[in-house]
Amino acid sequence: MPTLSAFFPAYNDAPSLPELMGRTFAVLPGLFDDFEVIVVNDGSQDATGEVLSSLAQEYGPRLRIVTHPENRGYGGALKTGFESATKEYVFYTDGDGQYDVREIAKLWALMQPGIGLVNGYKLERNDPWHRIFIGKAYNNFARLLFGIRIRDIDCDFRLMRRDLVQQIQLRSTSGTICVELVKKLELTGCGVAEVGVHHYPRLHGKSQFFRLKSLATTLLQLIRLWFRTVVRGR
Repeated sequence: MPTLSAFFPAYNDAPSLPELMGRTFAVLPGLFDDFEVIVVNDGSQDATGEVLSSLAQEYGPRLRIVTHPENRGYGGALKTGFESATKEYVFYTDGDGQYDVREIAKLWALMQPGIGLVNGYKLERNDPWHRIFIGKAYNNFARLLFGIRIRDIDCDFRLMRRDLVQQIQLRSTSGTICVELVKKLELTGCGVAEVGVHHYPRLHGKSQFFRLKSLATTLLQLIRLWFRTVVRGR
């Protein structure tokens, strides 16, 4: 029977985690007989740690908490999530609640033989206008630069086969890891499917991607990644 590791990178997401975990543990038993849920607390400075401790008591051993003493960045949190996963399939989305985890059912319906990655794409982005503009520019630039086929690199709502993830080496520590992940999965030759998912306004906290320092780090890592995967590959 299919098994799933679902993980969530979290940074200062204390207010959104209870509802996120509630929806996760409501939907997964109907899709998988065996699953584990992992939350990567990436050096949060709010009450994320305390909230997760309470949730671990509520949901028991199927909820595992991995804590970074210091913030490692989005890429660092994703790498820890992949390293911690033990099941046949791996799903992840962010801990801020902007995606409805229950829509994993849409992804699972498309995970057929020969498909290695099912990627969501935002039906409509619910963010301030400047984030929508930057997001579209980044997505189009990265797709053109790397020759990536999927339409929405910036949609962190993904289901993939763990054995494929184990074949690739992820180096990025910033949001660039999404480009690196998708590009290297495509290079394995696996089939890729896409499905539209809903995107909701951020109700708590602030995005870490849209800070000036984060954007600069992402741009630098994007250029380095292009040299490693595209130029050297040629």
